[in-house]
Amino acid sequence: MKIFYIKIKSINHQMIQFESVSKILLGCLLALFITSCESFVEVDPPRSELISETVFEEAATANAAVLSIYIQLRDNVLITGSSTGVSVSMGLYADELDFFPITGSLLPFANNMLIPTDGTIASIWNNSYNLIFQANAIIEGVDNSIALSLEDKNQIKGEALFLRACIHFYLVNLFGDVPYITTSDFKVNTEVSRTPEQEVYTQLISDLEEAKSLLPEEYLTGERIRANKGVASALLSRVYLYAEDYANAATESTAVIGKYIWENDLDKVFLKESGSTIWQFKPETEGLNTGEANLFIFITGPPPSVALNGGLIGAFELGDVRRGNWVKEVTDGTDSWYHAFKYKERGDTETSVEYSILLRLAEQYLIRAEARVQQGDIAGAQADLNRVRNRAGLGNTPAATTPDLLEAILQERRVELFTEQGHRFFDLKRMGKANEVLGPVKPGWEATDVLLPIPEVELLVNPNLLPQNPGYN
Repeated sequence: MKIFYIKIKSINHQMIQFESVSKILLGCLLALFITSCESFVEVDPPRSELISETVFEEAATANAAVLSIYIQLRDNVLITGSSTGVSVSMGLYADELDFFPITGSLLPFANNMLIPTDGTIASIWNNSYNLIFQANAIIEGVDNSIALSLEDKNQIKGEALFLRACIHFYLVNLFGDVPYITTSDFKVNTEVSRTPEQEVYTQLISDLEEAKSLLPEEYLTGERIRANKGVASALLSRVYLYAEDYANAATESTAVIGKYIWENDLDKVFLKESGSTIWQFKPETEGLNTGEANLFIFITGPPPSVALNGGLIGAFELGDVRRGNWVKEVTDGTDSWYHAFKYKERGDTETSVEYSILLRLAEQYLIRAEARVQQGDIAGAQADLNRVRNRAGLGNTPAATTPDLLEAILQERRVELFTEQGHRFFDLKRMGKANEVLGPVKPGWEATDVLLPIPEVELLVNPNLLPQNPGYN
């Protein structure tokens, strides 16, 4: 049997060594599989070698390949709950978080002083495209497989398409025009050009529509940790909103809202059993909880890393019970600081009680509210907005015009979705308010900061990625 090896360095540094060229297979992180796959979802752990003739002939090994992408997203890439995720980096970049250390890789985000040679920017780019490469290899492997059942092929390909779209979604919102990679052909990938943002959204929609058509209605387990039709539809509703296709955004969010249970108790929203959760990450081992709790919660002041910005604390209306349930004050008797308290279990518990939530029902109501008001449905928008407000102990919105409702929705998204995967920055950017809001409160802010710089090393290796984003030359 021939063993196929892959080493991925970056989108422009993919090196392939192989003894058999009969199939393009996924270079999985085998040690990661062995230590993490079984804890992530109930599957048999794969063998210690990937064999070119068999990896897509068995559902278990093909599943292990797609699970590796979930695990890397959970632990290290983009939407991770750790300090390398967009929840903290873009929270600092916008007006959600303050940074307390005097040095560190996150300081340029807090000061809005990023440069093209920044190592964190390069890691975001490279790690993201490594996962996209893996997703493409899975898609190709499944398409070429003659051994997998149709049910298994649909599930695995649907998940890979969803994950490919999810990663590209964050990249386009961070960097603007980015390559939309749909192949594992390393020669093609080393010479790619950047795809215009509008075309990225067209491809995102195509991938998510196909994923939705392939994925089942039900979750593979009861824990909502792998994509199904509802998960694909939830991300698709967001993509349609960002693309300003409001009719389809409302249609998709309505479909999602009809499948999930609204949780009225704020204390239960972030528990792993919450009926309002659409997609979440399970911790590596039982008894662990979320990276977000470890990242955001601190016991004494001054904070060791990040704390909620005073502007965010002041944004809560009088009587908003989220201020008491999802925010906690720490004081030394003289000064006070605040941390996110959505996830409350910082340490280990006998069994895990909180999973990291990526998609949840409240966002779908806010998506539909915005989509409805943009289509002139004032009453429908008010009803969706009030669903979120009323749970927070607030009365119905007084906003009754399109401009006022859009402002009210932006405000509601700020206090509902804070510290969740960069929503605040993306909202300000897509609604054209970044300069207006961030300019007065961020000393290092410039108009061109709405995009991060393309890593300089990528531009040097592949000039087709030029030009650099404005403001970074």
